[in-house]
Amino acid sequence: MSMFSTGILVLTSPLHTLQLRIAPVLSSAAQLVERTLYVHLHPGLNLGSSTQPRPVFIPPVVDLSSFISRVYSNAADICGHLDVRVLLTNVCATNGGQTIANCPFPTPQCLSHSPEVVLTDFPLHDPGQSHQVTQCLQRYTGHCYVCSPSLSSVLLHPQLVKFLDKEEALETAERKAEFLHTYNDVVVGGTFDRLHGAHKTLLNISCLLANRRFLIGVCDQAMLKKKMLKELIEPYALRVEKLQEFLRDVKPSIQVEIVPLEDPYGISVVDPLLQCIVVSEETRKGGEAVNKKRIENGLSALVLHEIQLLKDSHHSETEEEKISSSSLRSRLLGTLLTPPTDTAHLPPLPYVIGLTGGSGSGKSSIARHLEALGAVRIDCDKLGHEVYWPGTAAYHRVLEEFGPDLMNEDKTINRRALGRKVFGNKERLKALTDIVWPEIALLVKDKIRQAREDGKQVCVVDAAVLLEAGWTDMVHEVWVTIIPDEEAVTRITERDGVSSEDALRRLQSQWSNAKQVERANVVLSTLWEPQVTQKQVLKAWNLLQKEITLKQRI
Repeated sequence: MSMFSTGILVLTSPLHTLQLRIAPVLSSAAQLVERTLYVHLHPGLNLGSSTQPRPVFIPPVVDLSSFISRVYSNAADICGHLDVRVLLTNVCATNGGQTIANCPFPTPQCLSHSPEVVLTDFPLHDPGQSHQVTQCLQRYTGHCYVCSPSLSSVLLHPQLVKFLDKEEALETAERKAEFLHTYNDVVVGGTFDRLHGAHKTLLNISCLLANRRFLIGVCDQAMLKKKMLKELIEPYALRVEKLQEFLRDVKPSIQVEIVPLEDPYGISVVDPLLQCIVVSEETRKGGEAVNKKRIENGLSALVLHEIQLLKDSHHSETEEEKISSSSLRSRLLGTLLTPPTDTAHLPPLPYVIGLTGGSGSGKSSIARHLEALGAVRIDCDKLGHEVYWPGTAAYHRVLEEFGPDLMNEDKTINRRALGRKVFGNKERLKALTDIVWPEIALLVKDKIRQAREDGKQVCVVDAAVLLEAGWTDMVHEVWVTIIPDEEAVTRITERDGVSSEDALRRLQSQWSNAKQVERANVVLSTLWEPQVTQKQVLKAWNLLQKEITLKQRI
């Protein structure tokens, strides 16, 4: 069967039987859906009756909260490529134990991605019912959501027969539902970078608890400074946009307010209408700190609703055991973040990587790794010394611009004295780089030309000033290596024997990590053990080799 971009999974089994069923159901769905899988719950829905079933409200119960966590946990394990979203439009708080009777879908809900296929776990008792059930499923889904006109339907049940014995062991004749206590106004806070299963669990359960308003504090600049690989965190506006889209799909009736979070408390300690804050095991202390502040401000304490962390079965030795944004960011290292553009003017081979990074970032060690893998390394620092040699064009121009007193007895230029003349003077420094950088670029081009004549496939231009000098027109891709500034300062002081203040001034005179990452196609980091860096480089190298092979076939 062909693959579909977006699908809806209509689950009809009782919630307590879905705890084991959901993993194989998701696995089956992932074989048909490529991008987005919406999950619609209607326990007890009978698609095999002669009467067309209608959607009804279902109450928020404890089993539903547990099931949501299970869905996102299983999805991360089984089908991490899918954007899974549990829809709660037909979930509504009870009034005195009685669910509100009106239809949850007065008109079909428009989802962010139009579903092309509807899938269900509904069991067929008679194979002859297949056509009737699929037709019924399509009409039911069309009543709930705006779908593709050519909506297909698939019954997943036949693929799940082998799991029924386990489910039957869990069946009970009667199971009393335990209702969740709900609140008018609920608040959460977080970074919400690269929306993942743990975020979605937090957001879905918050939507279950919130009857009226859902307030979300999203970490902004001041709260990101200590985050791992903060340069790879998505922009605030993009994180907010993704949150808004997700919540519009999940529970369109709820009033969502998203505000920037500049400190650990934000609006949660001043809003008198808030009743509940949703926390995880590791953020519970933060919730308690919020309540302490609220009491100091004369407000009532919030109910702390705690959810469990989701385990990450795919984590490496350097990543957290829980599903986390920092782990996802670390997995981006060595991957192609942004495809290269505007390289048509360059010969296809050798493929030229422009490798750059701040002082102490480990750029040169990465260049050596690439050299060991077969790349031709072009060391711009070494070429920078060559352009000062007596007799070169730059040599004469530097002496004309900065004075003959720079000459040593052997006619070489005293680069330390030259450095003193330009240090702290932007105009004089620019005058120097205007002379030197074009000459280095000519030497780089000569090295690339020689590599081409030698039949080499990859060159690495190892250049600290690659971006500042505007040398990107010589390379196919820009690779940037980053480490936190505090780690860079430690490395510089140990390597060069300078003070921390001098090391920091050196860093501040260069492009920031964030500014360099904006221009990067690939990002690497030497923050961890050498073998971790090697894995990153090997990942990037292997992806590059595939790309080169693909281009040669075209």
